[in-house]
Amino acid sequence: MHPDHPIDLLGGLTPSKFMREYWQRKPLLIKQAFPNFRPPLTATALKKLGRRDDVESRLVWKEKKIWQMERGPFARLPKATEPNWSLLVQSVDIHDDAACALMNQFRFVPDARLDDLMISLASLGGGVGPHFDSYDVFLLQGQGRRRWSFGQQKDLTLIDGLSLKILKHFKPDETVVLEPGDMLYLPPQAAHDGVALDNDCMTISIGFRAPDEAALARGMLEAAADQIIARSGFASGPYGEPPLPGPALDKLYRDPSQSAVAHPAEIPDRLRDAAVRAAGKIKFDEALATRFLGCWLTEPNQAAVFDHHASAEGWDDDTPYTHWVLDRRTRMLYRDQQLFINGEAASVRAEAGLRLLADERELAGDCAAAKRLSIEAREALADWLDDGWIKLVRKP
Repeated sequence: MHPDHPIDLLGGLTPSKFMREYWQRKPLLIKQAFPNFRPPLTATALKKLGRRDDVESRLVWKEKKIWQMERGPFARLPKATEPNWSLLVQSVDIHDDAACALMNQFRFVPDARLDDLMISLASLGGGVGPHFDSYDVFLLQGQGRRRWSFGQQKDLTLIDGLSLKILKHFKPDETVVLEPGDMLYLPPQAAHDGVALDNDCMTISIGFRAPDEAALARGMLEAAADQIIARSGFASGPYGEPPLPGPALDKLYRDPSQSAVAHPAEIPDRLRDAAVRAAGKIKFDEALATRFLGCWLTEPNQAAVFDHHASAEGWDDDTPYTHWVLDRRTRMLYRDQQLFINGEAASVRAEAGLRLLADERELAGDCAAAKRLSIEAREALADWLDDGWIKLVRKP
């Protein structure tokens, strides 16, 4: 996808113009973003996902003017003709190839920000109440009609004592009705409320992760701790191999000039200062940030289960139409020569062919970048194939 080419998905805007003028700024209504659209799953298939214990799902309804929520799995669901309920199924992209392919059409936003694809199924009058999200979201109508009221109000006070985050004072600026293929983009903290106008009303939400400063700071501290552990000669921490070089912190604390004390329970100034100096030796720099972000952002969804292969049989360098394709559950990122896949820092460098695989999510065996893959890269591909992280596809 070229960032400067207009696309129907954005109503004829180029991705560059959308990101410059709308992203994180203001809502955008896109009529027929997907002409003749058919949802990736049927209502029946979505309900089956809601019954599975390896799928995150919720049921939302309003009872006596009070919003209620229950978490799945659900042995039974309300009848389609019962009004005012909504089934929400999270991370459908890791359970269905078609849903994953749909989500991947939004990759004009960096993969580091793309989170998941959620699908809601509602009966007449169903919704989740007026609320706001802390992240960007595209709301694509899959089937049926839904009325959306939305705005960018300042007052985001919530009703106390509810399991759902419902706005106390909802004052929308606009109201629109979405039909299949229509889409609404909302920036973070835009207040909105969607109400189903038909039974089996299906809305597809493409959401984006937005970590707060606390998560970023905590991750950097954990990466620094991993660095210290690796330098100390212990097993590597949670951020994979190879270990990131860190400062030498093996010097023992010494206090030959320590005098006798009258208050033995008081922490000595010298020991306190030594702790500050030791922490100051750790470099919270770009290298540490890259390691943390690369491993954290590629960590697979907790519900992701890969199909491990017994071997990499079928590998044939002489077959020109052999493709390596990332499994829909695989997350792969790179920065400069560092490569990250499924929560690990790869031991192989991010050469051109592997960067192309990460960007396109597939690598044709007959392309120039694939032919130039190093022995180390091919060995890594074989390992990932064996782990079920990639697939070998032959195209006629």
